[in-house]
Order: sequence, then C-alpha cells, then structure tokens
Amino acid sequence: MENSNQTSSGRFFLLGLSNVLYLQGICFCVFLIMYLMTLSGNVLLIIVVRINSKLQTPMYFFLSNLSIIDICFSSAIVPKILINTLSKDRSISLVGCALQMYFHLALGATECVILAVMAYDRFAAICRPLHYQTIINKKMCILLASISWGLGFGNASIHVPLTFQLPFCKSHHVNHFFCEMPPLFRLSCKDTRPNEIAMNIAAQIIVLSAFFFTLISYIHIISNVFKIRSSQGREKAFSTCASHLTVVSMYYGTIIFMYLKPRSAYSPEIDKTVSVLYTVVTPMLNPIIYSMRNKDVKETIKIKLCRLST
Repeated sequence: MENSNQTSSGRFFLLGLSNVLYLQGICFCVFLIMYLMTLSGNVLLIIVVRINSKLQTPMYFFLSNLSIIDICFSSAIVPKILINTLSKDRSISLVGCALQMYFHLALGATECVILAVMAYDRFAAICRPLHYQTIINKKMCILLASISWGLGFGNASIHVPLTFQLPFCKSHHVNHFFCEMPPLFRLSCKDTRPNEIAMNIAAQIIVLSAFFFTLISYIHIISNVFKIRSSQGREKAFSTCASHLTVVSMYYGTIIFMYLKPRSAYSPEIDKTVSVLYTVVTPMLNPIIYSMRNKDVKETIKIKLCRLST
C-alpha cells in the first residue's frame, strides 16, 4: 500500500541541513554568499580567458571547462537548498530528484577527470617543457576535455536509472539537502547491495584513478621544483602546488568518503557536512586557487575595471 502511495504521489521530501529556525537563517545567508561568489568567480574567469589572448593556452582552456562545470554543479544543488530553507514545502518531484541526481553525478565525475587532466597538463609543462607543444596540442585538449565530459555523463546515465528502478517503500523523506544515492538507498525496501557495488566500482574507476593520476603528476612536478636554483622560485612553485593539492585533496577526499565508505559507516549528519564541502565550497575556491593569483588574470581585470571607471 505504501509503495503504491509513493508511486502515485511521485514526490520526495528533502529534510535539509537543520530544522532550527535561526540556523536556517544562517545557512541561507552563508549558502547565498558562497553561491554568488562561485558564480561571479567562475564567470569572471571565463570572461577574462576570452578577452585576453595571452590566456588562450591549454591550461586556461581546461580551467574554463572547470569553471563551466562548477557553475552548473552549484546551480544544480544550491538554488534548491536556498528555496527549501525559506519554504515550508521541501518537496521535490520524482523527475526533479532524478534530474538533480543526474547532473550532480555527471558534473561531479567530470570534475574528477578534468582535475586529473589539468594536473597532467601542468606535469607536461613543467617536466617536459621542450615537448609540451607536441604533447598538449589543440586536438589533444579537445580530446581530453571530451573524454572528461563523456565519462561524467556516461557514469550518470548508468546510476540514475539503476537508482530510480528501486521501490521506495520505507519513506518519502530524504535525510539530505539534495537527491544523492546513499540517502535514497535507505528509503528502498529492496536489497540495495547491487546498487552500492555498482556505485563503489564506478567510484574506484573514476575517482580513485583520477586522484592517483593527479597525485603522481604532482609528485613529478614537486621533484622538478627541487631542481629550481632560485629559492624565491622554489617558494612560489611550492606555494602554488600546495594550494592546488589542498583543493584537489578536499574534493577527491570528500567524494571518496561519500561513495567508498562501508555501509556500516553511514551517518546522515556527517554525510551532509561532507557533501557541503564538495558541492558548495570547492566550486567557490577553484577560480580563486587556480587563477586569481595569476599575474595575467589580475592585470586583465584591473585594465577592464579602469576602462569601465573612465
């Protein structure tokens, strides 16, 4: 009977981050600020790359892809959080839930791969400078970007249908702030182990492979940094590598925690906190860490601001 009711209603209810009124107000303000920072930072980066011919390089081609991913990734989740925080009705339709999960999975996996591609690009530029133009040419850039997007959307096209074939008989209330696989598995009255195995295999193939590939690239980069004679040059290179690795580790680490932890380690509150890091915080930090410290980017912004002011 409950199964038929769930099917006829065709809606889920997202419980969100908190039911405490003042905490909801704080969450709304924080998420709104972070979302606006994400949009403005990533849009600004895309515009700067388009108008500055010096930035028409493979590195900024991949960074532009990352910015597009982050804009779409945040936009698939944060607006719904903001609406649900203010609204008493926290329901989401079955189709809306499936679409949110689809784009979250697709863009999340695409970002994993594009981060590994960016690390490879930096490895080629620093460790193979004489062959860089041959290794990372225009065709290779398009190929690597296409593989990243293809893997991401291919991954989502497998898991979303598998998840929504499950009978959600236990409840319609999703103990999360968006539609994600692990909380939805908890609502099914069917054994979800096959889904969890498929999820773990995909995470190992995409996330772990991308993480280790990124790590190996940075190990080679850092070993080359040691060869720099200038102490100032070494410090600058280490600072850049450290900031990149911090953001990359936070992104990969939180996804690995979410999708590769054992079933017994499931904790709704911890999972919500971890999800905030990779869905909201990382997309905001990426343009700052990867590009806003770049001299050419800062100069382009200053020139355009000066022209606007005059």
